[in-house]
Amino acid sequence: MSLLDALTDGHRIADLSQPLENGMPSSPTHPPFRFALAQRHGDVVREDGLTGSHELIVMGGHVGTHMDAVSHVAADGVLHGGVPVAKALERGRYRVGGIEAVPPILCRGVLFDIPRLREVPRLGPGEAVTAEDLAATGLDVHAGDVALVRTGWAQLWDRPADYLGGEGGVPGLDASGAEWLAERGVRAVGGDTIALEQISPEAGLGRLPVHRILLQENGINIIEVMNLEELAAAGPAEFLFVCAPLPVVGATGAPVRPLAVW
Repeated sequence: MSLLDALTDGHRIADLSQPLENGMPSSPTHPPFRFALAQRHGDVVREDGLTGSHELIVMGGHVGTHMDAVSHVAADGVLHGGVPVAKALERGRYRVGGIEAVPPILCRGVLFDIPRLREVPRLGPGEAVTAEDLAATGLDVHAGDVALVRTGWAQLWDRPADYLGGEGGVPGLDASGAEWLAERGVRAVGGDTIALEQISPEAGLGRLPVHRILLQENGINIIEVMNLEELAAAGPAEFLFVCAPLPVVGATGAPVRPLAVW
């Protein structure tokens, strides 16, 4: 059997990304997504009647389903690996820790379905996903795996104000959960919320301990704004995970379109 046959014959594929479109939810700290046709069919007509159309897309690197590079977070002026920000930054881009340094990912993925664990449709605003929750799923996660944490928050994607949390906050991984995954040597952690981690109404985006633990302390990439609903409905806890960020040189993050195959 060929490799292609092995990957596609009798297997299912779930797209784990959210669609990119005007008005979609985006963090208030990042430039939102903007799409406009720069040329429409008929604006220019060639002699043989052929026309072309194309668009202008403007967006932040941390908008939509995307991956965070390690240069996204520093602590006390230092990036992961002890690199001072002043030495990593050159001519307006990062020569160390940029998203282009992340190789394509083809590995085992593990889905921690926390709503299923708690027997609810989705977690409530501001709820924490703890190390105890992750352990209670009974799933084994190993070095080199990608761990995906479902809160069910993707159900609110078409309600941007609710998806962003408003006054109630957003559920997500807390520091204990991040430490639990880091101890097991995962290569990336993904989630279905705007920031992966728990956003409490008291702290908002003012404190991001999970980003510090994963990115700055352990060099573990983060994937945010995923859609894990189809995967969760299908049921597999383990699958082949495929993902690659756009190689934007020196960027702190970039869009991805992750896939699960089982």
